[in-house]
Formats: sequence, C-alpha cells, structure tokens
Amino acid sequence: MKLPHRRQFLHLALGAAALPTLSRVALAQAYPSRPVRIIVGFAAGGTGDIIARLMGQWLSERLGQPFIIENRPGGGTNIATEAVVRAPADGYTLLSVGSTQAINATLYNKLNFHFIRDITPVAGIVVGPNVMVVNPSVPATTVPEFIAYAKANAGKLNMASGGIGSLGHVRGTLQEDGRGRPNNKRDCCIRDPWALVGPVTRFASALKAR
Repeated sequence: MKLPHRRQFLHLALGAAALPTLSRVALAQAYPSRPVRIIVGFAAGGTGDIIARLMGQWLSERLGQPFIIENRPGGGTNIATEAVVRAPADGYTLLSVGSTQAINATLYNKLNFHFIRDITPVAGIVVGPNVMVVNPSVPATTVPEFIAYAKANAGKLNMASGGIGSLGHVRGTLQEDGRGRPNNKRDCCIRDPWALVGPVTRFASALKAR
C-alpha cells in the first residue's frame, strides 16, 4: 500500500480531532507530545482495523509517539464516532472514517452528534473496490446468475454484512430486485447485519454465509 507523504499526515494529526477547530495553545505545542488514539468503529481483523493499524504504525515510526488503535465496534460505527465527538479537540483522538459514517447521517433519524458539523475530514487514506463473494456451493458465477438464483430461493439465503448502514448492507439491499432498488415485497436474502467486519470475514470463510 502506498502511504501518503509525511507532510500530509502531519496535517492529518494536527487537524483530525473530533471538533471543528483546535485551540491556538494546542497548535503551538510540539505535536505529538504523548500517545494518540485512533478510534475504529469495527472489531479487530476487518479492513478498517487493518488499515488503521498500518497507518498507526507508520505514524508512530515517523512522529516518535505511539498511535494506539482502539476498537469500539457496534451501533453501525456510531459508538466510535460519538466517542471521538465527545473527546477533547486537541488532536489526540482521531477517527477512522469510512462510508458507513456518511450513510448513517441519512439512515438514522436521531443521533447524539451531527457528523458533518462535529467531524472535520482532513485526508483520504485509501480507496478500495467492492467485491461480492458466495459460498462455493452456490451455483452462480456471475452477478446476474446470483440474482436469478436468489429470487428463485427467496428467504433461503444469508447475506453477511458489516452491520446496518454499512456499505455492504446498503448495497446488498439495493441489489435485491436486480435493478438497484429495494424490494420491500419479498427479500431475496436474509440479511445478517453483523457489526463486526472481522467476524463476517471468518463467518464467510467458514462456509456459513451462503
């Protein structure tokens, strides 16, 4: 993985606290002068966790202070986001943000924070593709074949995702009628809304998610 230039991450570390601005006193201090927490809204072993650990190690080696990964799974990443929002705006509590947080802003009617107002985006870290995988026992090798198979076996298939509001959950729901629209009349798959991406990977690898 190609890592961003050091200057970009110095800017990230200085500006990615939960609240919109940092005090002049905080900016005037040598940064970082103590360990920094990176909060991840998923369990250990998932993609977001792995990326955060790689970046934490990279930052630690270059800035001379530990960047500690703290996993706070659950609530579709809302637990982790709220923890960062409520932390002091001093640059020592960072949030690993993905598509789920953006989706949650429209999915939940009432949250204890306003994502756009309370979190300041600073730098993009990684861009990745979405991949759909199935159990080898499923007789489908293409997406159209899978849609046809799912419709013919409505209610019999399990679809694992990283939790309600995760990209996999939303994309899977939109895929159900084969035209990118939700099918409220009859679901093709039984959604398994895990809040933990790591366990989802192990769940699928164990051939339980079909």
